[in-house]
This record gives sequence, C-alpha cells and structure tokens, in this order.
Amino acid sequence: MSENSERTTKVFIKPAPETVVSPIHEYTEEQQALIKDLKEYADSLLLPESDSYHQWEKRWLSKPDTIPRYMRAAKWHYADAQKRIKGTLEWRRDFKPDLIVPDDVEVESETGKIILTGFDKDGRPIIYMRPGRENTERSDRQLRHLVWWLERAKDLMPPGQESLVIVVDYKSTTLRTNPSISIARKVLHILQQHYVETLGRAIVVNLPYILSFFYKGISPFLDPVTRDKMRFNPDLLELIPKSQLDADFGGDYNFEFESKSYWRQIVEACGIAPDGTRVSGMTTTSQHQGAEAPSPPSSQPSPASSSDPSNDSSLSSGQVTPEVVEKMAEVSLEEPQDEQRIDLPRELST
Repeated sequence: MSENSERTTKVFIKPAPETVVSPIHEYTEEQQALIKDLKEYADSLLLPESDSYHQWEKRWLSKPDTIPRYMRAAKWHYADAQKRIKGTLEWRRDFKPDLIVPDDVEVESETGKIILTGFDKDGRPIIYMRPGRENTERSDRQLRHLVWWLERAKDLMPPGQESLVIVVDYKSTTLRTNPSISIARKVLHILQQHYVETLGRAIVVNLPYILSFFYKGISPFLDPVTRDKMRFNPDLLELIPKSQLDADFGGDYNFEFESKSYWRQIVEACGIAPDGTRVSGMTTTSQHQGAEAPSPPSSQPSPASSSDPSNDSSLSSGQVTPEVVEKMAEVSLEEPQDEQRIDLPRELST
C-alpha cells in the first residue's frame, strides 16, 4: 500500500486523462454484411411494443456493440451467432438485468465485496472482487448483485470500449466465504453466454493453496477464450495506471470504502432510478455510444420518439454504414496477451 497517498472515498468513473482506448477493431465488408444480417434477425425477435420490456430490449439491441460482439463470439459463424443472441434475448426477458432495483441488492454491497472503480491502461473499467468480505448467505440475490455490477461497468465504459477487468483478491478468504462451485458455474454461464466478449482480463491475486481446488472445480466450465484471459499474480502496475490502481495492490489510489457514499456515487453516475429504470434526462457514457435509456414504464406504452437513438434507421434496419461502424469500434479480445500471462496450472486444467 502506498503510504504517501491520501485516503479518499471518491470513486473513479472516468479513465485517467492519458488513457487511449485500444485496440480499435475494424470490420471487413463481409463482416459488416454479417452484422447487418444478424441485426435484422435480432429485430425480428423483438417483443411486441405492447410488452413493457420491449423498449429495454430494443435499447440493448440498438447499442452499437451488441451485434458485433455476438458475431465475434461466434467466430463469424452466422448460425451460431443467431443461436447465441436468441439465447441471450430469452435470458434477459427473464432476468431483466437492466431493471434490477437498487434497493433489492444494496445489502449485498455493504462490505465492499464487489467494488467498481478505476480503469486499466486501455480504458476498461475495473471490478474488484473480495470473497473474504462476504456478508450474506448464498442466494439468487447474490447472482443479481453480480449482474448489477456487470451492467454498471457497461454504463461506465468510455466510447469505443466494450470490455472490463475483474480482479479477484483472495486475501482473507476462507472456505466458508469462498463462492461454491455451483454459484461459480452460474456466474461463468452468465458471463460467457450473455456478456460475450465483455471480459477483457480476469486477474487472480493472493490465492491460497487450500483454495486451488476451487479453480480445478470450475476449470471444465471455462471456455478456452475465458481461460486465456486469466492471469495469476501479475504485476498490476503494468496493466493499470498507478493513479487508478487500488493501494492494496501497489497503486496510489488509497480508496476508503464507505458503503452509503459509495453506493450513492455509483447510482448517481449511472443514472439509476429507485425503481431500476433510468433517471429522466440522464445519459451515461455507454448511452453516448448509441442507445439512450427509455422513459420509466407507464400503464400505457408510449409511441417511440423519433429522437430515440434506438430508432436510428441505420440501426433498426440493420444497415451498417461507415458511420455506424465507426461507432461500433471496440476492443478485440483476441489481441495478443502480455508477457505477464500466467497460464492456469496444469493440475487445474484437467
């Protein structure tokens, strides 16, 4: 921990000024055509306008990163991409990740077991997970709490960035506080199937030997792409600006967690209304990238506004113009990994 930095409760909601979001991915004409076709297919699956969730589903599909992420995750195999995005649409209709009521999950955040603050050198938001701070019994609410943070990280991504960093710190973790294999499987399923191409790096630090069985247990459920993004005990200063790295890991960011202040800052920064919708007129970073939040639902569905970005003809028709492609510029997660990569130990990969 840095001894010279002052303690602060301020949450970093923007990358360091010197950050350059990278790399920028460009699409070939053939890939643009596939993106267009998949958008048209996804639009054909939309809920009817009479459904209260229609506007939120349309908002998600209209974000410039959604369709390209599913094509990349499918390695540009169109039939697979169709299957993937259909599966996620069905999951989102049931789980409604963009409408989680803050009060329903706030109790899970009271000890700071999951903290979203700061960005890495490529502009990825950082989620710190500290299982040793577990404060509740295992339940579906814990899963909704994690999804809440994935959605908030998406809210804070700067333009062009589509992935995040997860740092799992096992300091003070015990067998009692460590997540069960079954919970970990559910988390991996959601992350790998419904937040495709969203994990940029998964960093594990301070892992005690006694918990190595945990990674052996979840290894069969890690797809090769996810496994390749895992690092054990890397030099975090090579990945994260010192000014934004938590002092617990050698940075200058001496963050002091105070639950009420922290929760208020995140809710306000992301424009979350008490009912889980979005504050009227509030635009988050991710919404600047092409999909504004719908108005809170009313008893009668209101007609779509012509100014709603989700009605952009180039998006709703599936047309991928050069302008749209530029807005869809995102981080390729197939990039060469840095030299600090530490592969999963052989005994954990069997």
